[in-house]
Amino acid sequence: MQPQSGPEPAVPVDPAGRAGAHWSVPELPEVQALVTDLRGRLVDRVVDRLDIVAFSALKTFDPPLSALAGATITAVERRGKFLDLTADDVHVVLHLARAGWIRWRNAAPVPSGRPGKGPLAARLVLDDGSGLDITEAGTKKSLALYLVRDPADVPGIARLGPDPLAPEFTEEVFARLLGAAGRAQIKGVLRSQSVIAGIGNAYSDEILHAARMSPFKPASMGEDEVARLYAALRRTLMEALERADGLTASELKREKKSGLRVHGRTGEPCPVCGDTVREVIFADSTLQYCPTCQTSGRPLADRVLSRLVK
Repeated sequence: MQPQSGPEPAVPVDPAGRAGAHWSVPELPEVQALVTDLRGRLVDRVVDRLDIVAFSALKTFDPPLSALAGATITAVERRGKFLDLTADDVHVVLHLARAGWIRWRNAAPVPSGRPGKGPLAARLVLDDGSGLDITEAGTKKSLALYLVRDPADVPGIARLGPDPLAPEFTEEVFARLLGAAGRAQIKGVLRSQSVIAGIGNAYSDEILHAARMSPFKPASMGEDEVARLYAALRRTLMEALERADGLTASELKREKKSGLRVHGRTGEPCPVCGDTVREVIFADSTLQYCPTCQTSGRPLADRVLSRLVK
């Protein structure tokens, strides 16, 4: 993959200043596409240094940042929604959260402005001056960067459930996970990283729409429904991977948004039946669904918001 001629655009910000208003948390398909792109740029390259600009982003202190100096990057992997860069015996693990992203830089950075006042959170500099700018838009800072000797030392990775696209993630395994979740709502179960790794708010909406299931449906369900949901999960993620294959980081946000059928499309017609896509607002996120396709035409009650109003 050819390097880009300039820095890649940051996460979009809407006029009200809310970072990521048109972009949700990078999930399995986008992170896997980033891995593919970054492998071509980083593997066998030598690290000069890792600069931390937003000190709240760095969650570890041992090994020190100096351990990366002169290290050769040997692998770039995905672990759920985490990026894992291996440099000799040190792992740089990154979770982009809601408003984080990566810019590729062909040349040495040019200092500008006061450190810490822009979206730049960290900068990985290679021995020729090229490298990665890790950015986070907005005022709510959730991006997390870890330097560890073992990825399992990152708490979020240690808690990860199985990868839904791994060969061993069979329909039988999926059925056991759903059965163990009992009466928990299926939307939350699909999003829980300790149950299934890599699926977030956007693709859980898309999977449930493809399966024609309510997001409030209990996770424990009959065999036919498990089979339908499993097929929808695999198909939705595989199609998203295929759409993202070969794209650079600068192209992934646009592609993800264009490929979603219901998520982020409140008020638009459902592409399957034409009914109006509706949403339920939660404390820190929303879900979207089609009443005709998923809830027999009945609008869902906004349960969390109703409790907050009380």
